[in-house]
Amino acid sequence: MRREGNPEFIEALARGLDVLRCFRPGSDAMSLSEIAGATGLARPTARRILITLEQLGYVRSQERGFSLTPRVLDLGSAYVGSMNLWDLARPHLRDLVRQTGESCSVAQLDGSDIVYVARVAVPKLVTLAVTVGTRFPALQTSLGKVLLASLSPEELDKSLAEPSRSGLTPRRTPDRDEIDAVLREVRAKGWAVTDQDLAPGIRSVAAPVRDGDGRTVAALNVNAHAAETPVETLVDHHLPLLLRAASAISGDWALWRARPLETLDIAP
Repeated sequence: MRREGNPEFIEALARGLDVLRCFRPGSDAMSLSEIAGATGLARPTARRILITLEQLGYVRSQERGFSLTPRVLDLGSAYVGSMNLWDLARPHLRDLVRQTGESCSVAQLDGSDIVYVARVAVPKLVTLAVTVGTRFPALQTSLGKVLLASLSPEELDKSLAEPSRSGLTPRRTPDRDEIDAVLREVRAKGWAVTDQDLAPGIRSVAAPVRDGDGRTVAALNVNAHAAETPVETLVDHHLPLLLRAASAISGDWALWRARPLETLDIAP
């Protein structure tokens, strides 16, 4: 999305990020033509950007085209590290996994998608692979329902208007009346559950993680396989444990954000 009319907007930087984002799971290498087509850039422009990214260490050229390097993980790691979410959530996620025997994750909202920022997984057969950085359409996930329910009407409209960048087509997409009804229920209950809305075999329950002012800053979930864990187990057994873990992470988050900071002015 270009910000035409804003003199502060750097088009070259936006194009470079477009190139990095066009690499999708399963596409370990892309040709120059594929990258130009995916980004809408002219081939000479895409080529110059790729050469720049290669010199910076973010992509490498090979016989079949271009591929990302592990250095791109620095970009996501910088965000997670700056938010301190992993350090705060890790002990609570591990406890929750031990108590439920299921994988647990923390996610945040990005447009109409959720993005996973912390996760502790157990080795179970699931339909979709999830790692830190994975994004899914928010509406079809318990994490997304919790995060969308926390938005103001204006923020919700803006979020839903953005197209998903997850690359995943969900099993079904609710209409706006259904969305509003579901989110009202989530606000009333304080948690959300989904049963195979995103993909077959996946059901989960989620609760909000809040800051010291009560604002929802993330969501925490317990994810289970439908063939092994009924919805009743998610709600009757896992949910109370989930709510306690979300409350504990919220408390740690509030304390960390309220920590005293001291800045020293040191003359050169």
